[in-house]
Amino acid sequence: MKNTFVEKLYLKHQEIPRLPATSAISRLITKILLVMFPEQSRVQYKDPKDIENFFERREQELIDILSSMEHLLPCPAPLLSAAYMKKIPEIYDYLIQDIHSILNGDPAAKTEYEVIRTYPGFYAIAFYRLAHGLYQLNIPLLPRILTEYAHSRTGIDIHPAAQIQPNFFIDHGTGIVIGETAVIGKNVKLYQGVTLGAMSVSKDMAETKRHPTIEDNVVIYSGATILGGETVIGHDSIIGGNVWLTTSVPPFSRVYHQAQVKMTRKTKI
Repeated sequence: MKNTFVEKLYLKHQEIPRLPATSAISRLITKILLVMFPEQSRVQYKDPKDIENFFERREQELIDILSSMEHLLPCPAPLLSAAYMKKIPEIYDYLIQDIHSILNGDPAAKTEYEVIRTYPGFYAIAFYRLAHGLYQLNIPLLPRILTEYAHSRTGIDIHPAAQIQPNFFIDHGTGIVIGETAVIGKNVKLYQGVTLGAMSVSKDMAETKRHPTIEDNVVIYSGATILGGETVIGHDSIIGGNVWLTTSVPPFSRVYHQAQVKMTRKTKI
């Protein structure tokens, strides 16, 4: 092997920023998820003080993780960790509403226990909401690492910067993509394969709103693609499967894709 190639790799190793491992940050968030939803945990806390102690340990764990990247942070790690822990009760309330939305909206869902244990949509939403809390504190990279971790397990890709109101319901979910600047209102339901994406724009437009706004009480069926930062799906609308939209639709709209299906039969010999 050429020495120049080895030297090039060596220099790259010296330059690359050292960040927490994906396993460390995903493990921390999973622990928080398990204590909020014991349906997924074998640990049973018998005293509220034990749960309080749990969160104190997680706060210190987050400080340790953030300290390894302190040069990238907007303020000291202890301040960010304390601020994040204060957000957990609000995140929990949002997730409870998401669970109820799934339970009420899916005839196949029988219990909250079933939703928490088995629904990939809930798993992806939970990781998104916990990652979004880090994003709101201007903590770089970790939010994206978390939602990509959930993406790898569920096939549901939610950017942590997206703004999503409660009572959010993802049915099935595989193949869903929700872009960075997407805004989603309350009581929105998405089926598998939905894309809330951007049209092709130049790099200098990265700070602009590039993804659509979905207002309250909208249902978007499987395979629909909605693109563009100026595209608004008005409240109480239904977007049918395989629809391709790059323009806004007013509230209470019904938009369907009309495909032609042809059937032929072989002639009997």
